[in-house]
Amino acid sequence: MTQYAFHFDGTRCTGCKTCEMACKDYKDLSVGVAFRKVYEVTLGETKKAEDGTFTTDCVSYPLSMACNHCDDPACTKVCPTGAMHKDAETGLVSVDADKCIGCGYCHMACPYNAPKVDREKGHSVKCDGCAERLAAGEKPVCVEACPARALDFGTVEEMAQKGEQANIAPLPEKHYTEPNLYIKASADAKPAGDTSAKVVNPLEVK
Repeated sequence: MTQYAFHFDGTRCTGCKTCEMACKDYKDLSVGVAFRKVYEVTLGETKKAEDGTFTTDCVSYPLSMACNHCDDPACTKVCPTGAMHKDAETGLVSVDADKCIGCGYCHMACPYNAPKVDREKGHSVKCDGCAERLAAGEKPVCVEACPARALDFGTVEEMAQKGEQANIAPLPEKHYTEPNLYIKASADAKPAGDTSAKVVNPLEVK
């Protein structure tokens, strides 16, 4: 099996969200549904001194993330019908809409908030790595749309040469699901599991 993976370059990403919008347009997603999301992560504090001046050590960095097509995906483990499955040829995780009953267990289990239940469609939906584009020799639309070339997609061996596996906050530590996401961290990024880094746009990425 060839396992495919995403790469995110935090030193290049400007947080413009073009990747997110390109995905929504290409997949024709409804309002409130997004397969790729850009997290705005902030840490630090601003303090006022006795003389009235202020000092700050606040920093912010973006993180663009979709499904990480994990080696040990939590979503497939809890799916009662086998609708959520990992492709034997590509390692991409996708939903069989004919089998899905819309129970939402996959959404609750995923530490990356990737699957969602689309109530209008009556089943779960998620990033499938643009499997149809991959079959045609193309990369996912989010990757090709990024104006800063902060995203890439290829075999896990190729992406592992570009960065470290899911190594920045607010991501959980990688051992939970072994995600196929490799990251070149920006200078301000905190390590995975660090709770000092807060997501400040939770309504956008929920």
